[in-house]
Formats: sequence, structure tokens, C-alpha cells
Amino acid sequence: MQPFRQVTGLVVPLDRANVDTDAIIPKQFLKSIKRSGFGPNLFDEWRYLDIGQPGMDNATRPLNPDFVLNQPRYKGATILLARRNFGCGSSREHAPWALADYGFRAIIAPSYADIFHNNSYKNGLLPVILPESAVDRLFHEAAAFPGFTLTIDLEAQRVHSANGNVGYDFDVDPFRKHCLVNGLDDIGLTLAHADDIRAFEERHFREQPWLA
Repeated sequence: MQPFRQVTGLVVPLDRANVDTDAIIPKQFLKSIKRSGFGPNLFDEWRYLDIGQPGMDNATRPLNPDFVLNQPRYKGATILLARRNFGCGSSREHAPWALADYGFRAIIAPSYADIFHNNSYKNGLLPVILPESAVDRLFHEAAAFPGFTLTIDLEAQRVHSANGNVGYDFDVDPFRKHCLVNGLDDIGLTLAHADDIRAFEERHFREQPWLA
């Protein structure tokens, strides 16, 4: 998992509340258990004018010009700005996979569904929680200033704009912060104790050889 310490990126505002995981990555794309390849179908039903299916050539599909991800000014955005209760609905881990595969490193919203919130941390995606008043201000800034960027400093636990007009501190669980800063997912956490695990197995089979 890629470590997350500090990210500066273009902000794309998704001005919708209660965005559920089926909107983030529709159910027909859940057949793969790989973490990659979902980015082209992120927000598929909002992003395209036709009905998407696995295996389609997305480069030839008609785009919805009104959807924010299709607007040229937000091309290459790495920070998603959203409204309350982002990631509600079913508990599919494919949702943070799709967001990360598209290129997002962080989301800023007033609140998240619990399972999506947990899954994001496990997949290297930082879900920043800010008060609704702060999110409203960021939506205003993103609309008013083309190319609006933010820096998210996880180690300092602060979000701020390049011009210094806005800046907010945010809270994060110390253990989750440790995992993100060091790029540790669940597998990485286990492998960090590989020597202890091998020592236990050797001792276990030495003391109980009939189990080998």
C-alpha cells in the first residue's frame, strides 16, 4: 500500500449527499477481486450516458457532459470533496478500490458510512472529516477558483489551500494514521510480525511434532 504523508492535489467537488456504494461502483463491475481496473467505471451511471457493462471499451462510450468528473477543469483531480454520509449502502470494498484506481488519494466530507470509512483506511484512501461549515467553504472555493488545490498533511493533521485562505485541522485515529503513514494494510501489518510468526511455528511444531 502506498504511504500517505502529505498530498497536494486538484479538488473535484461532488455536490451530492448520501452517495452510496452502488453509485460509486455499480454492482455489475464487482466480479473481480483484484484492487485494480475499477477506475474507468467509477460513478459509471453518472459519468456515461449509456449503460455500462464489464468488458466495454470505455473510450468509445458517450460521456455525460454535466457530470463533474467529465469537466476539463477537474481532470487529474486527486482530492474528492463530498457531502454528508458518503459511501452509504452496501459494504463493498470495491468502492474505495475504484476511487483509488481512478487516482483519488483522499476524500473530504462531513461524514461517512462506517464500513466505507473503515475500508478506505485499509486501502490507502484518507477519509478526512470536516465540519459542514468548512466543507461548504471548500465547495465555494472550488467553484470560484479554477484549479483550486489543497494540501492534506496527514502527519500534521491539517488541510490547507496553497494561498492560505483556508485551513482546517482534522482528527484521525492514531493507529489508522500509523498504518497510512507507513503504507500498511492488513497484510502489511501481519508481515511486520513475520519473524515472530516463524518463531512461534517452529516452537509449536518442535513441542508438538505430531501436528506437522
